[in-house]
Formats: sequence, C-alpha cells, structure tokens
Amino acid sequence: MGATKIVGILLLVAGLLGLFYGHFEYTTETHEGQFGPFRFSVAEKETAVIPSWASLAVIVAGVVLLVINRK
Repeated sequence: MGATKIVGILLLVAGLLGLFYGHFEYTTETHEGQFGPFRFSVAEKETAVIPSWASLAVIVAGVVLLVINRK
C-alpha cells in the first residue's frame, strides 16, 4: 500500500467525520488570578464549525487520490 493510498484513505475518513459531526468543542483558559491563598482561572468553551463544503472537498480529494493510483 503506497503513501498516496494511505493519504487518500485518511482524507476520506476525515471528510466523512467532518460531514457527520459538523463541529468540535475545545476549552481555552482566558484569565488567571490569585486572591490571597486562592488561585482561580476562567475557562471558556469554544465551538469550531466545520463547513459542509470543506468536508465534501476533502472527501473528493481522498477519492481522487484513491482512483488516480489505479492503473
């Protein structure tokens, strides 16, 4: 199995995951402070949306890499 085929499969899987899930969440720490012996921090949840067109483009690129390798 060549590197092109592996990259094609990875792109295909990533595109399908992006199409089915559509977004992912992550946490960022924005502020830290200390009040006497107490330390505190504020964490905010962020959501990143994956556009459908980007997922479809990655799927097409993966399929092209899988098909182009056949001779």
